[in-house]
Order: sequence, then C-alpha cells, then structure tokens
Amino acid sequence: MASAADNMAQGLSLSKFAQATDLKKRLWFTIGVLIVFRMLSYVPLPGVDPTALGLLSQQTRGGVLDFFNAFSGGSLSRMSLTALGVMPYITASIVVQLATSLSPTLASIKKDGESGRKRLNQYTRYGTVALTAVQGYFIAVGLEALGASQGVQAIVEPGMLFRVGAVISLVGGTMFLMWLGEQITARGIGNGMSLIIMAGIVASLPTTLYNLFEGGRSGSTSGVTILAIVVAVILLVLFICFMERAQRRILIQYPKRQTQRGMQADRSHLPLKLNTAGVIPPIFASSLLLMPLTISQFAGQRVAGESRWGDFIITLNQYLQHGSPVYMALYAAGIIFFSFFYTAVVFNPEETADNLKRYGGFVPGIRPGKNTETYFDYVLTRITVIGAAYLTIICLLPEYLVSALSIPFYLGGTSLLIVVNVTMDTVTQIQSHLLAHQYGDLIKKAKLKGGRLR
Repeated sequence: MASAADNMAQGLSLSKFAQATDLKKRLWFTIGVLIVFRMLSYVPLPGVDPTALGLLSQQTRGGVLDFFNAFSGGSLSRMSLTALGVMPYITASIVVQLATSLSPTLASIKKDGESGRKRLNQYTRYGTVALTAVQGYFIAVGLEALGASQGVQAIVEPGMLFRVGAVISLVGGTMFLMWLGEQITARGIGNGMSLIIMAGIVASLPTTLYNLFEGGRSGSTSGVTILAIVVAVILLVLFICFMERAQRRILIQYPKRQTQRGMQADRSHLPLKLNTAGVIPPIFASSLLLMPLTISQFAGQRVAGESRWGDFIITLNQYLQHGSPVYMALYAAGIIFFSFFYTAVVFNPEETADNLKRYGGFVPGIRPGKNTETYFDYVLTRITVIGAAYLTIICLLPEYLVSALSIPFYLGGTSLLIVVNVTMDTVTQIQSHLLAHQYGDLIKKAKLKGGRLR
C-alpha cells in the first residue's frame, strides 16, 4: 500500500518544480560541479605523449583497466589529472570502516557523535592521499615503460622528476574530486561521490552505444546479439528498480492511548529494504580488486617474463582478467561479504530494539528487549541473503555475457546498478525537496488565513 507521502509525490507537477527556488539552485549547482568534473577529465598529466596514450588504450583493452576507465569516464585512457577518480577515497573508506569494527579505539571515536565522525573522515582523507600516491607512482612507472618495445615513449622526459610530478598531480586531482563530492552533498542534490561516479559512467555511454551499433554495421556483432543486449539491459533495469524498492515491513505496535474514538493502539511499520547496503558492496568489492590489479597490470608493462617476479605478474594479470573464473569468484565473494558487513554497519538490531523498548513499542508476539533484537537480526539476515544474491547476479551476469559473446567493449552490471540506484536516490531527494516546499506553502497559507480570521 502506498504511503501518504508517495500519494502526495505522485501529485507533484512541473509547476511545483518551477516554484521551488531553492531546489533549482541546488540542481544548477550540482550540474555546474559535474561539468567541472568532466572538464578536468580532459586535462592531461604534464609530460605525457598523447600518441602513446592511444597505444595504452589498445594494449590494456579488454582488461581490468577497462573497468577502471569506465568508472573514471575515460580519464584513465587520457591520463588526465582525475585518472584515478574517487576510487582511492572509496578504498580508504572501506579500510576505515573495517578498522572501526575491529578496533575498540576507533569504535569509541565513532560513538562521539559529530566530532567522532569528523575525526574518522579526516583519517579517510589521510588514507586517500596515501593510496593515491601509491597508485599514482605505479601508474607513472608503467607509463615510462609503456611502448618501449615498439620504440614509442609514453613520457617525453622519463625520470624521477616526472614520477614526482605525476604523483602530486594525481593526488591533487583525486582530492579536488573528493572536495567537489562533499560540496554536492552539502549544497546540491544527491550523494556527491555517487553522482561523480555516475557521471563518469554515463559519459562513456555514447561511446559504448557507438561501438555496439558500429559492430553491427561492420558485421563483427550480429543483429541478434545486439537485440539480445538491448533487451537484457532493459530487463535488468526493470529488475533493479523492482528489487531496490522491495521491503520487508515489520509491524510495530505501541500501547493504547485515549482518543476521541476511545482507546486505540498506534501501529506503524519498520521498513527493512531487501538491499539495505545499496550499491556499496559492488563498489567496495571492485575498488579492492582494482587497487592491486592496477598496480600489477601497470607493473606487467615493464617486467620481463624470464624472471620469477615477471612470471608471477604476467600470470596474475591473466587469471584476473574480466570474465575469468578467478576474477568472478573473488568479485562475488567481495560482494557477498560487503553486503553483510555494510548492512551490519547501517542497521543495528540491538540499538533499534532498545529504542523501541524505550518508547513502549513492540513487535506483536515478540517480547521487548533481547528477543526483539534476535528477531530483527534473524529477519535482516534472511533478507540480506536475498539481497546479496541479487547483487551478485546483477554484477556477474553481464561479465559472463561479455566474455561469452566476445563483446568488444565493456558492459558492466556494476555500472548499470550504480546508474539506476543513484538516479532513483536523486529523484527521491528531489521529490523530498518538492514535498517540503509544498508543505511550506500550506503552512504559509494557514498562517495567512489565521491572521485574516483575527
């Protein structure tokens, strides 16, 4: 059954949108920040030869860097200042959250409220700088060795000066993107980091569509395959929308109170989303895979196969290519683990049960306190199993199809999941602002009528 807020949201029109001045300012601010992000993706690193960048794209095509390049909106293939995107920040967030769950010191900091959250965010920023510096250094080393066997130098003047300059530039680009994401969250619409990732994915969509239909025109991809891909994408979008809105609603009852109609009991529902973790598990799992794979693939450009280390790097790159059984198994394991981990971070059964007991609420048939906590944990575990399976299927099915059909471009379920989820979340926030504006108008009208009656 639709709630009153949903019914009211369905009645919103464009005329209400035109009257919401604050919402329009937030939307224009968000669009402006995303334009700045896209402009930065075309600013190359100093000392990079553009001719060699095309060679880099050809040599790494079909590998793990295609996934990274899709997330950065093509910044990696152009070796721009934002080549690493916000992935180091995502990885640093994972490390800090894991450390918070394992370290009593960090757990006590988290309980300090706003001040604790600021301290943890500061630790995340420090980790972002460290991870970006490490990844940036290996990218710089890989660029120096790129194309040496063909007699093409990717770097105009290789050496330590270029490496230091590249690391500083990449750290500055990533930190600036992180700041832009925080500004969107505070002054715009939606989650800033998610919108930046989504903007990078959507930016590569025209190229993906062109490659798809160009393959059909040239004959490399059959018309049946193209039709199957289009139908599969549409069905996946519909399936994602259905699963993201699915909820397990637990009935909550409060003590009876005296009303005009006599003694009545208040009832409400505690909604538990089927996918409580959202898009976080695929992002976390992919970012953890991307960090070592980026280092190994760039290092693989300069190692020789005769050495034991070189054989290890080459073998690692072969086993961890998209569509390989090892990669898909690690990806699925990461998604399942982070589905349960992040759900435990977002929803605390003990705290929820204590809050219900404090305000007199209870689940019919379940005793308040420990029994309610156990019941919440039981229900949450069951729906998280379904949510983790859903995320695994959505993310791995396109990977398998790309490998089985030999599609000459990257088409990821993670990208599709992020785009649909971020779009739904942004639309929900826009509706919330419109509802707040509509309620504000109703309050103003009520005050005016009250003043006239006086």
